[in-house]
Amino acid sequence: MSEHKSTRPTGRLILLLGDHLTLTISSLHDADKDRDVILMAEVDEEASYVPHHKKKIAFLFSAMRHHAHLLKQEGWTVRYVQLDDADNLGCLQDQIGQELVKSGLTEVVVTEPGEYRLKHGLMKWSEAENVSLVMRDDTRFVCTHVEFQSWAKGRKQLRMEFFYREMRRKTGLLMNGDAPEGGKWNYDAENRKPAKGDLFMPRPRQTPRDTTTEDVLALVTNRFSTNFGSLEPFWLAVTRGDALLALEHFVQTALPQFGDYQDAMLSDEPFLYHSVLAQYLNAGLLEPLEICRRVERAYYDGDAPLNAVEGYIRQIIGWREYVRGIYWLKMPGYADSNYFDANRPLPAFYWTAQTDMACMAAAITQTHDHAYAHHIQRLMVTGNFAMLAGINPREVHEWYLAVYADAYEWVEAPNVIGMSQFADGGLLASKPYAASGNYINKMSDHCQRCRYDVRQKTGANACPFNPLYWDFLIRNEGKLRGNPRLGHAYRTWDRMSSEKQHAYRSSAAAALEELFD
Repeated sequence: MSEHKSTRPTGRLILLLGDHLTLTISSLHDADKDRDVILMAEVDEEASYVPHHKKKIAFLFSAMRHHAHLLKQEGWTVRYVQLDDADNLGCLQDQIGQELVKSGLTEVVVTEPGEYRLKHGLMKWSEAENVSLVMRDDTRFVCTHVEFQSWAKGRKQLRMEFFYREMRRKTGLLMNGDAPEGGKWNYDAENRKPAKGDLFMPRPRQTPRDTTTEDVLALVTNRFSTNFGSLEPFWLAVTRGDALLALEHFVQTALPQFGDYQDAMLSDEPFLYHSVLAQYLNAGLLEPLEICRRVERAYYDGDAPLNAVEGYIRQIIGWREYVRGIYWLKMPGYADSNYFDANRPLPAFYWTAQTDMACMAAAITQTHDHAYAHHIQRLMVTGNFAMLAGINPREVHEWYLAVYADAYEWVEAPNVIGMSQFADGGLLASKPYAASGNYINKMSDHCQRCRYDVRQKTGANACPFNPLYWDFLIRNEGKLRGNPRLGHAYRTWDRMSSEKQHAYRSSAAAALEELFD
């Protein structure tokens, strides 16, 4: 980072949050190393507003401590407050106030937080305390708030595919002049193969732990012993250098097969060919365009096929940018959307994995162990079940926010509220992602190991997804029958005998009674 000598008479307090671990963050753009003070703080309020996974807390605290060390090496004055420091006040706003008093500074600069809760909490605090607060755009994203608002204005439906094409044009990624590389924008149709256990599947890079990480693991063990999840094994990267090595490892070992098997699930393979880079990207250790450029280069160098590269780039400049735009366009209130008026409580097995549904047990156990599950596990297993069963989407949202290392509300809430639960009524998705056990059987090996029989549609031994699928459609018929993408499903229902329809509804009621007992 180049030096910048300021003509300001006094310095400023620069607040860096846990997902601001980027040397080029906008809050540092015109900062003065001689006058400004950087504040980073591990505060209980931020670590506990949902019961975060132990591994998520440990990853962020260790990454924050390593980033503070890097900033000090770069010549910055850093005030770092650890969770167990005597002067830790437990609240971010109080910590800022204390540091302003200690330093004699009067202005705070921060890059926009990724959660509405925190952004408006800081704004309200600055007004109440009469503190000057400068909040800057997060320039690490490809699409600005203004650009997304302009794109969305006047559209009845905000579909990601069309937004994604705009991002391809803006970045030039996989573009051949004005046309998409290969002649198509989207190769998703080629990316739906089930996987078999005899395939070679590389593991994500395992990063060695240093004393800083060991100290954090001990802290988390002591302070968050009752939180969900396992700390061990802990091999996540906590520095930019190691995150870059993890990126390179993915490109060289897994990217070529990523496209073909990105929707597949195997009981003993939690990662398959996925990159497991999202926690690094969302915390700021990696930036979106550097990842996309590296993946794009693999295609042009002949190291990875187009369907894999396009699919991966779409997740970042398409889906990731799109859900962020939706979040800030529709907050506040979006996270409380409940289109189906679903009100069942989240079952205990979402925390314990103690369920006879093999697919659910596998996804939740994996989440417990690794603070990770890939997008199909989140969407078509845990998310699909929650929607079919009528679980309150707010509770589902808070569970996802708590249990995944990559989860921040800006990216998690639209994925859960909009995509997974259809709780926004179709703003984000064109139809609910509802599926019976047949989809899970097609894309995984879970059904082979399950107590329930996926081939049985009704009765005590039937896969619960089967009757719950039809129960969901009929329970919400008034809101869904007119959806053209569900026309075939409703015509199928209409052709069933009344006895068969009754069997589905009664089997669904029995399954819900058993599962929510």
